[in-house]
Amino acid sequence: MKSSALVAAFALALTASTSALAQDDGPQTIPFEGGNFTIVENANGEKVVAYDGKEIARNYVAFHDSTVDLNGTKVAIFDVGDGGNACGPETVLAWKTNAGIQSTVVGDGECGTPPAAVTGGTLYFVPWLLPGTKAPVRKWSPATGLEVAGELSYTPQPGTTWASLEVENITYPVDFFDNADIYQLASTMLGDQLEGVALGLSVSSGPEKTASGMAFATGCVPHACGINDSFIGVDAQGKKLYFAKQSDTPEPRTWPVLADWPAEMKDAMTKSLVTE
Repeated sequence: MKSSALVAAFALALTASTSALAQDDGPQTIPFEGGNFTIVENANGEKVVAYDGKEIARNYVAFHDSTVDLNGTKVAIFDVGDGGNACGPETVLAWKTNAGIQSTVVGDGECGTPPAAVTGGTLYFVPWLLPGTKAPVRKWSPATGLEVAGELSYTPQPGTTWASLEVENITYPVDFFDNADIYQLASTMLGDQLEGVALGLSVSSGPEKTASGMAFATGCVPHACGINDSFIGVDAQGKKLYFAKQSDTPEPRTWPVLADWPAEMKDAMTKSLVTE
């Protein structure tokens, strides 16, 4: 399985999560299969998810995402996590059998769970990928439990070239990697540093332009801006790329070496990344 950049979908998922996390902190009751789920804050500030008094999960953030029907079995989906900016919530699934309420956690011990997508009798958890990465796609059903459905690899849009690049349509800097020519050149230049540089561009506004019209953008790692920020410069006319990433030294690491950068691109990067 393959995927191009899914920045818009990722932003939408973050928006949905933020909206849900902003829900009323008061006690909640969710009717389900002849009983009720409740979400109540305890004396320690934790939100406790329970079904007719039986605890399902607890953490500092907990909310009901949705209830879905998987071939006749209703499944309640909850997002439960530590809160704050460190990690997204895990997904807690709950359903009812003749033996009573059952539950399981998707993403247990991991940094969040991708939003669930319903297809027939199965939930799919499709990860959002950065350039240079791959990850398993997981699926869950009441009958089979959690399984690996396949592996998703980041892939640029087939057939895209320097000639088809339209900088005006680039919303976020990681969108540059959607272009196959740019992705191939970036992969060659950065090697095993591609994922790290892309991660450092994942929180950013749109690209800017130098006086001569070259595009550039600076970004940061989610929830860690100012630590591992990255820079990308794109010379569409010259078919050249410029990358920089903050390091343990005041001077960022650069690709190519800084001596090979045009003066205006070097100036833009220096103003963005170099620590005074």
